[in-house]
Amino acid sequence: MPWPRLPGDSAVADMHEENKAAANGYGKIRSGAQNGAALLALMEKTGYSMVQQNGQRKFGGPPPGWEGPPPPRGCEVFVGKIPRDMYEDELVPVFERAGKIYELRLMMEFSGENRGYAFVMYTTKEEAQLAIKILNNYEIRPGKFIGVCVSLDNCRLFIGAIPKDKKKEEILNEMKKVTEGVVDVIVYPNATDKTKNRGFAFVEYESHRAAAMARRRLIPGTFQPWGHTIQVDWADPEKVVDEETMQRVKVLYVRNLMISTTEDKIKAEFNKFKPGVVERVKKLRDYAFVHFFHREDAVAAMSIMNGKCIDGASIEVTLAKPVNKESSWKQHFNGQISPSSENLLGFPNKEDGAQKSLGKPASLSVRLNGQHSPGPPEVERSTYPIFPGIKLTPISMYSLKLSHFTSAVMHLDYFCHKNSWAPPEYCLYSTTSQDGKILLVYKVLISSIADDSQSYFMPEKLCTTVEDAKELAAQFTLLHLAPEQAYITLLSLNTAWWDSKANCTPYLV
Repeated sequence: MPWPRLPGDSAVADMHEENKAAANGYGKIRSGAQNGAALLALMEKTGYSMVQQNGQRKFGGPPPGWEGPPPPRGCEVFVGKIPRDMYEDELVPVFERAGKIYELRLMMEFSGENRGYAFVMYTTKEEAQLAIKILNNYEIRPGKFIGVCVSLDNCRLFIGAIPKDKKKEEILNEMKKVTEGVVDVIVYPNATDKTKNRGFAFVEYESHRAAAMARRRLIPGTFQPWGHTIQVDWADPEKVVDEETMQRVKVLYVRNLMISTTEDKIKAEFNKFKPGVVERVKKLRDYAFVHFFHREDAVAAMSIMNGKCIDGASIEVTLAKPVNKESSWKQHFNGQISPSSENLLGFPNKEDGAQKSLGKPASLSVRLNGQHSPGPPEVERSTYPIFPGIKLTPISMYSLKLSHFTSAVMHLDYFCHKNSWAPPEYCLYSTTSQDGKILLVYKVLISSIADDSQSYFMPEKLCTTVEDAKELAAQFTLLHLAPEQAYITLLSLNTAWWDSKANCTPYLV
């Protein structure tokens, strides 16, 4: 029986596939009709349906005999670096090794090629984790390695430029008035005045679709709550860390501390329920990381200390999430997590004429559980030729994603713009060390937050170069202004010298 062409198949695609197959020397040349026959055979063998729409071809969803709702979040994996001439008849047998496939969505070009990536949803989270474990960096064809990581729909929006006097209930009610599917609003208290918010909030929706519709509705200029123009963007999704890794964590993340609270005070409070259990404390403005010698003590302390008051502030205590190098490479495809130039895993692009190397800036590894955790996403640092006649379009840096910036100085400028603050001002100071070296430090001033008790920020280390001093000052400022994510985000920047005495010296001159 002849196979009816799926949308996107064409004689042009047939010729393109033949040329490509002949060029790369892989296997036998398959025409469009042969591809169709292979897909039809797969459908007859498995009983799954297949339909192509909106630039993707969906295999299953649901599978034959499925009853009930779709699998929960966390059951889907992203697959990258798929050879462009590979289709479901080859992919399905590979991914069935990890468990029952609920749905496979292969992204398609109009020419009939795939776009190099797909999403595979399993029936359980355990099957998805197994797929990541056994198929990430799997050699699917000779010399062709695929990447597999967890994929989650983003259901959270970032709302910036909110009046600081608004309470959580007011923000929640306002969002419910104009958008549907609001589940919760996350508001961080101001570091210096706990009665105020930080000027931004995170709004959680019941689904990715609801969040996407809300994002369209809240485009700046069309909606002005409390008479203010707000900033709206996809929130950085929470890191997904596998349960096995979390079972080894013995570091607590403590939020909502007073600025005046010291590391010694925090250590003393967490040692009260059992003396001597805390190894060390690292405090950054109004949050801290409390390291324990043993995990069981960390878990017990979390249960006891969550909601307690320290220096008059009610604290929030959770387990810190270590960076998971194997499964947290990501990018936003319309709010969906998948691999990008922020890759933790640099997959070699052997199909290109030149290797696209991922320049790895020196990074500061996080010490969790007594071990160094891998650093966070690397940023692609590559150059490409400008060919004659290429069209160049003027663009504002503020229209780009954070993944396009590789320095804390640029991140800080972007952060201030996103919160409708004035650009940061850098004031350079110097001193002379005992051995005659000129040592430098920058003070950063942000006039738009002058209503807070601290509108300037200056690190406690001196540097030997102007560039390092400015970068350090920007990092220090970000860590004091941004929420929890900033601590991890900054680790992906050029921060190896953060604790390096070779370049930066404490104020002991």
